[in-house]
Amino acid sequence: MKKFDQLKNKVRAIKLNLFVLYLAYKDPRVPWYAKLFAVCVVAYAFSPIDLIPDFIPILGYLDDLVIVPLGITIALKMIPIVVLDECRIKAEEMRKNTKSKNWIAATAIIMIWVTSAFCLCIFANR
Repeated sequence: MKKFDQLKNKVRAIKLNLFVLYLAYKDPRVPWYAKLFAVCVVAYAFSPIDLIPDFIPILGYLDDLVIVPLGITIALKMIPIVVLDECRIKAEEMRKNTKSKNWIAATAIIMIWVTSAFCLCIFANR
């Protein structure tokens, strides 16, 4: 279970750092080349298009496990520390504030699916 918790924490840190890069991109104190690199990293992380397609065994997922964290690390080193600290605080606050909304939305979607499945079962039994 400890390994799973470590993996979960690393994924959470990657997601937070991607949001930090997004927030840093908007800051005028960040140099243009750092903004450009940060946008490329964030776009690659959220893009469905990969350098190596995911259907290729092992290599398809390996590029996501290597390229995205490496890009995040490089981009974070390009951004001034003062800006990073401010963006980390903002990202953490936003994550805490939006977490309850995600559960509400997830519950609503699950209820819609359960209701739809129930109606479909009733309709199929007639």
